[in-house]
Amino acid sequence: MGPTEYLVLAGVLAVLLIAGLIGFVSTRGRRTGPPVAPTPTTEVAEAPEAPEVLGAPAAAEPAAPTLERPEGTAGRLVRLRQRLAGSQGSFGRGLLALLSRDRLDEDTWEELEDALITADVGVGPTTQLVERLRTRLRVEGGQPADARAVLREELLALVDPTMDRTLHVDRHVDGADGPAVVLVVGVNGAGKTTSVGKIARVLVAEEKSVLMGAADTFRAAATEQLGTWGERVGVEVVSGPEGSDPASVAFEAVRQGVERDVDVVLVDTAGRLQNKAGLMDELGKVKRVIEKQLPVREVLLVLDATTGQNGMVQARVFSEVVDVTGIVLTKLDGSAKGGIVVAVQRELGVPVKLVGLGEGPDDLAPFDPEGFVDAILS
Repeated sequence: MGPTEYLVLAGVLAVLLIAGLIGFVSTRGRRTGPPVAPTPTTEVAEAPEAPEVLGAPAAAEPAAPTLERPEGTAGRLVRLRQRLAGSQGSFGRGLLALLSRDRLDEDTWEELEDALITADVGVGPTTQLVERLRTRLRVEGGQPADARAVLREELLALVDPTMDRTLHVDRHVDGADGPAVVLVVGVNGAGKTTSVGKIARVLVAEEKSVLMGAADTFRAAATEQLGTWGERVGVEVVSGPEGSDPASVAFEAVRQGVERDVDVVLVDTAGRLQNKAGLMDELGKVKRVIEKQLPVREVLLVLDATTGQNGMVQARVFSEVVDVTGIVLTKLDGSAKGGIVVAVQRELGVPVKLVGLGEGPDDLAPFDPEGFVDAILS
């Protein structure tokens, strides 16, 4: 084969090689699909903007809860009289019926004594009241028309309107530069923790800033209860792990109260009565630890009015443990034994300052002696 033939053969091989490469590339292009022509920008549709809602919170931020506005004292006192008239009215009507008899003999006076003792007034106060009524009605003529006025005056004297029923929660008193500290004590089941929440509402209604301390650390439900009460009116709760030292929680609550410059720190405490010595140690320690920072302005004892004389036993135990300054009497509208007001004040020598009138959040009111007596005799 000559040179010319070699050149021709080389050229043919080159052509075949180039053709094979072109076919291979073409096949791969067909597997991935033909290229897509770009869409003109004038034909691209834009998504519509979401409408703007004025005042609505951002989607990522939860809406702030609407805080309740607790009822003021005036409205509470009106409801106090109405509900007491319903629960204590039969007691008052019974007393008036006895005193309005044409003839007040010994049997009548014995019936009067029985009615008062049944209403938990107590033996000592009952004897005092009956003797004063007998003397006055005998000296003043004992006419039925006068019976109500005389009974009102004597009942009011028994309830003692001269006692200081003020809730001492003012700041910067007696040289203490900080919040007023209120310690709330009482047995579990008397409505103690609920009363703490309701007291917070009373204070918020009076434009005071409040912080609550959940020092009843042996009941997880107590901390949860306080948290629920606080959320409704914007009051924060200081708490610790279940079973933690109550004194440490109380100390931290007061410390934060000072730091935040609130007006009042309310401290809920455990109410176990199985062992009086243990209760004394626990409450005594809580009070001592608090007073390393600030004095305790009020120690409020919560009692259930429906327990009657059992409540008196509880009151005596707590009065021996801590220096009680006032009584919160719950469920007074659920009992016809309103005489417990007289008995507990006489037993402890401290005033009833607040009374519970029902299950509603604002069913706690300052105790008004005249309103109480008028409701009984309404």
